[in-house]
Amino acid sequence: MLSRRKLRFRLIVSFALFGFGLSALFAFSALNIRARVEDQLVTATLLDEVDNLNRQVHEHPERQPKFGIVEAWTWSDRTIYKAPLEWQHLDNGVHDVSETGSDGKTRHYKLAVEHKNGIYSFLRYDVSRDELSKQQLLISVIGAVFLFGLLSLTIGLWLSRKVLKPVSELAARLRDFRKAGKAEPLAPHFADDEVGELALALDEYAARLTAMVERDREFNSDVSHELRTPLAVIASTTELLQGSPDLTDKLRERLKRIERSSRQATELIEALLLLSRAERRGPTRGETTEVGKVAADVIESQRPQMRDKPLDIELAVNEPVSVNAPASVLSVALTNLIGNAIKYTLEGLVRVEIGNGRIEVIDTGPGIKPEDAERLFQRGVRGEGAGGSGAGLGLAIVRRLCDLYGWQVSMRPRSDANGAIASLVFEPA
Repeated sequence: MLSRRKLRFRLIVSFALFGFGLSALFAFSALNIRARVEDQLVTATLLDEVDNLNRQVHEHPERQPKFGIVEAWTWSDRTIYKAPLEWQHLDNGVHDVSETGSDGKTRHYKLAVEHKNGIYSFLRYDVSRDELSKQQLLISVIGAVFLFGLLSLTIGLWLSRKVLKPVSELAARLRDFRKAGKAEPLAPHFADDEVGELALALDEYAARLTAMVERDREFNSDVSHELRTPLAVIASTTELLQGSPDLTDKLRERLKRIERSSRQATELIEALLLLSRAERRGPTRGETTEVGKVAADVIESQRPQMRDKPLDIELAVNEPVSVNAPASVLSVALTNLIGNAIKYTLEGLVRVEIGNGRIEVIDTGPGIKPEDAERLFQRGVRGEGAGGSGAGLGLAIVRRLCDLYGWQVSMRPRSDANGAIASLVFEPA
């Protein structure tokens, strides 16, 4: 899942974490370097002082050397046994030793040892006294880290407001345009920088999109106007011909088929025009349509598609269902659902059931796979074994019409026999 954090929040957090991490790294490095340098300096100093002690005792045995911050002892080869036992076997150099005093506290020392000219020289430096200063330094460094972290956060807040001000203004203008439903040029309100280039690109994209939508609207209006005229001529001519007294039953039936086809074409044009307007809600104009009546008309119009197949089609109205939608929209949806059932069913029965706020088309065809049920409503997707010259757009149009009017359409295989069930659920009238 993608993060929904605002860009400014992420910038502030990133800047604060960067400042805190950099300060912590600097503090850790400073403490580590200080400890290493201090240890090296103390070791080098003790070595020099113990060498100096040994030389003074050798040259002036009658003098007592004095030191300020270290303690000194000297013994000869004959008196070394007086030294602490753990000191007697130490090699020349500086050693870390620990001793427990009479008060029970353990103290840490650095002990410099030099055996030269028959003289054992020892210098002891108490490093425990440095622990307090190290603790104070550590507390000071931690405080400095948090102080720099707070400073980084403050700077991040200020910088984010300054840096993201053009981006925030651009986002605010886009939100206002979306609420108003009318876009105005963005580029004149911004400087000639990256945000200005983005605003200019959005203006160009909006202009192209507006022009494209306008061309589509004009095309749809022109096509609908040009198609309705010949369809109206066909319908009126068919009506006049049906009134002729010398028509045979066969010719009368053919004229009825022509009349139904012209009516279906008109309904399809109206439905496509509704979809092309991209409205959030399908217009009803106060129309209430009886689902059973439309289904009966659609079934009669689709009977010629059965040809000579051993196929029956029946309508069962278990409960009257009405919808607040034009009859043309419902007719287009049912024509696709019922027409598909007739098309894919080679023999058996196509049953249309109405009731409980829905209509179901049940067939005895080859059926569908459960995993393909939703995919069939995509544009260009046709069912297995599809024949004819269809483009796989019928169910896609049905899905768009249902989305427009708040209906639910679905396909599923039958569980009791071969075939499929197309279900169209309406919202309450």
